[in-house]
Amino acid sequence: MVSNDKRRRQLAREKAERQEMRREAARRKVRRRNAAIAGVIVVAMGAGAAVAAAGALGGDGGGSDERTEPTPTPTRSEPPMAVDTKARYTMTVKTDRGDIRIAMDAAKTPRTVNSFKKLADEGYFDRTTCHRLTTQNIHVLQCGDPQGTGMGNPGYTIPDENLGGLGKPGKDGKVTFPAGTVAMANTSRPDSGGSQFFLVYKDSRLTPTFTPFGTMDAGGLETVRKVGAAGVAGGGGDGAPELPVAVEKISVTKD
Repeated sequence: MVSNDKRRRQLAREKAERQEMRREAARRKVRRRNAAIAGVIVVAMGAGAAVAAAGALGGDGGGSDERTEPTPTPTRSEPPMAVDTKARYTMTVKTDRGDIRIAMDAAKTPRTVNSFKKLADEGYFDRTTCHRLTTQNIHVLQCGDPQGTGMGNPGYTIPDENLGGLGKPGKDGKVTFPAGTVAMANTSRPDSGGSQFFLVYKDSRLTPTFTPFGTMDAGGLETVRKVGAAGVAGGGGDGAPELPVAVEKISVTKD
């Protein structure tokens, strides 16, 4: 016959075991929940990287062949036309790595040139950075965001122009953007260019959805190639350049 004292100890032990089982079950539940949350975060980060890379033209963190930027909330209107479509314009990107001079095609991309001239005259690009480099699949350096995050825009959008200027797409639906090409980033939607643009330093295959509006001079192309050769900070194929590029000023002048 079990004594009352032994019975009390037995009941206390069983109670303690049940409590420990409940605690362990609760810990497993928390671990499962945290794992699920972590999975969601990873997926979200991956999606964000994809949007960003599509944002170099649009861009993605894995060297995407698309480049996009976020859709701006309209805060002002596109500047009224003020450029001479029969004239030649040069955009000079003055950086701490050297000047990049870009011959702009005002005849084929008048609204793009007009927007850049207006923003440049306002000092919009002064003291900014070229925030993103892609070295896999496509080879481009992206600039034009005052925030330096890939999220900046001027508060309005401009229409696509000259999309057929690089020829007909191949079977892959893409065209070659030759080294030296300068083109607009967008949100992956038609007519959604803002202020971000990309500099192609090696022939790259892209869908013909990005307005090509200019061509770098030989010295500018060499400058961008050096940045590309240094790679992405921390490794990988897409991200901030290992060799930072500070944009001191951008100007657009009529030749």
